Amino acid sequence: MDINGLTLKEKISQMFIVGFNGKNFESDRFFMTLLNLKLGGVIFFTQNIESEKQFKELIINLSKTAKIPMFYSIDQEGGRVERTEKIHNGKKYLSAKSAFEMGLTFLQDQTKEIALELKNYGINMNFAPVADVNTNEFNPIIGERAYSNKTEEVISAIKVVIKEYEKYGIITVGKHFPGHGAASADSHKTMPIIDLPETELKEKHIKPFEEAIKLNIPAIMAAHVLYPDLDSEYPASISSKILNGILRNELKYKGLIITDDMEMNGIKNYTAYEACITAINAGVNMFIFRSANNNIIKLIEELETAVKNNIISEEKINGSVNKIIELKCRYGIIN
Repeated sequence: MDINGLTLKEKISQMFIVGFNGKNFESDRFFMTLLNLKLGGVIFFTQNIESEKQFKELIINLSKTAKIPMFYSIDQEGGRVERTEKIHNGKKYLSAKSAFEMGLTFLQDQTKEIALELKNYGINMNFAPVADVNTNEFNPIIGERAYSNKTEEVISAIKVVIKEYEKYGIITVGKHFPGHGAASADSHKTMPIIDLPETELKEKHIKPFEEAIKLNIPAIMAAHVLYPDLDSEYPASISSKILNGILRNELKYKGLIITDDMEMNGIKNYTAYEACITAINAGVNMFIFRSANNNIIKLIEELETAVKNNIISEEKINGSVNKIIELKCRYGIIN
């Protein structure tokens, strides 16, 4: 697919993964506007999923409506973070920690089961695995979502999980770069500060991402967390020092960089416009917004103006859209 056939606004829209309210996307007028702008992806939450039949039909209808085939994404880690609980009348899968403690064969089998279930619905992207090393036992947000508090154990777990999802054509998104495991605050509520030395971050927390990159992981999610020893000014999700400097240049990562949800309070020190401008210049390719609203439509227009005013270069936008389209082609989303 040639991106030259897209308008600038449509190219920017490809860089967004957005959710909608309720069970019927057609009744969310803001989401419908974004679909018409050639939205890049959609993220599903528990509120969107009522039954297997309803969810499959929802994705079929979205596929018919989308102008360009989309990423159909979900947070389906197992345990606390599982979006299909209405289908299963509760949680079905063990958390990352519990599954890992059952052994790598069990972890592989559970990953296969999740992958096949997602594939059955029509999902092509899962925001997993969690590659964080949970070194803070009082971590309020990661905890059992991490496979272990030991770097080598996290590495052995994510290798199994990435390979298994790949077998079934599910795009994996390693999270939350450069590591959320030492946090003592929840980035949904505030911006955590992880004040560890660079050497410790690289040896303990970044190592699993380094291994994931060697496995050709297609996407990595950046954390709304401040790491003063890596960048004293910006959180990782919008930091050029961390994303361009470490992830792209040092680790030679060539895949998609996606932010964590831009509606989280961890990024609320910045306006959406400021955050997105800084993030695009820092190397981010896609943004998650959990719910469609008029502000996102205005934001896309503001970013379009920013390109025209040379605040961000069109080359950056084109680079991101090419990565997005290439990944969609690689996984058969676009034929």
